Order: sequence, then structure tokens, then C-alpha cells
Amino acid sequence: MKLNVTQDGAVNIIQVDETRIDAAVAIDFKDQMRILTADLAGRVLLDLAKVDFIDSSGLGAVVAAMKQMPDGQKLELVDLTEAVDKVFRMTRMDTIFRIHSDLAQAQAAG
Repeated sequence: MKLNVTQDGAVNIIQVDETRIDAAVAIDFKDQMRILTADLAGRVLLDLAKVDFIDSSGLGAVVAAMKQMPDGQKLELVDLTEAVDKVFRMTRMDTIFRIHSDLAQAQAAG
């Protein structure tokens, strides 16, 4: 599971550099997210632009990553593909996560 972190001012962008978040990588994803977010200050955006498939294990891993965020921080989602967006909406996770259409919109939303 490849995750890349970049910073743009007070915004931390974690890009998932994989096409799938499924049972095969869910635990690795969750573990890497815990390590990457442990010391981050500011907003954290999870860029899912390259992810075209997520299953229930992957969805659970994203929820777990949100729950393990340091106190006062939230995990926001960015640039969901149509298939991934559909999963978040069907499971009503779009009511739990702040979802942005793209990075520019997310950064403007502050």
C-alpha cells in the first residue's frame, strides 16, 4: 500500500497511490495511516483520486483511520471516483465524512 504525504501550508494531503482499498490491503492501510497522521498538525485530506475500488474492509479501514486521528483533527476525503463515491453514499458514510470534489475545492473550503 503506497501512501504519499505532501503539505500545502497547514493542509496535509495523503494521496493513496493504489487503485484498490480492499481486504488484501486494509490492515496495512490502517497501520500506515496511524503512523502518518500521528504527528500531523493542521487539516488532513485523504486524496482517493486513484482509487477505483473499495470494499467493506477498505471502507472499514478508512473509518478506522478517521477514528484514530489525533484529538481535534478530522479526516476529510477528496476526489472520490464515481465507484468509490457510490459506496460512501450507499453506506451513508457521506454523512460522517466531509467529502470534497477535488483538492482545489477542499483547500478553498478551509
